[in-house]
Amino acid sequence: MQQISILMNHIIYHITTQAEWENAKQLGFYEAPSLHSEGFIHCSEASQVAGVLQRYFSGKGPLVKLTIDGDRLHARMQRDFSVSLNEHFPHIYGRINLDAIIAEELLSQ
Repeated sequence: MQQISILMNHIIYHITTQAEWENAKQLGFYEAPSLHSEGFIHCSEASQVAGVLQRYFSGKGPLVKLTIDGDRLHARMQRDFSVSLNEHFPHIYGRINLDAIIAEELLSQ
């Protein structure tokens, strides 16, 4: 049972538009606009996804939730503290290789 919880710590999520996701599949990697503007791609833990959707994606869509296996990432991932939200969020400091994305889910809002 302990091994399962360790593995679950490496699963993170990223919300993007369906158009950006389709573009990534054509390119062979995923880059969010924030990688160029902030130096990393914003991600979430499972418990943070609903809040991220509400704060940043309300009224936008269609959206896709990407499930990412942190162990498969080629780029560095770390959890950084958000002062405004008083929480740590996972950030990816580089492109996301597509084989690290283990699931995609079209979200309806």
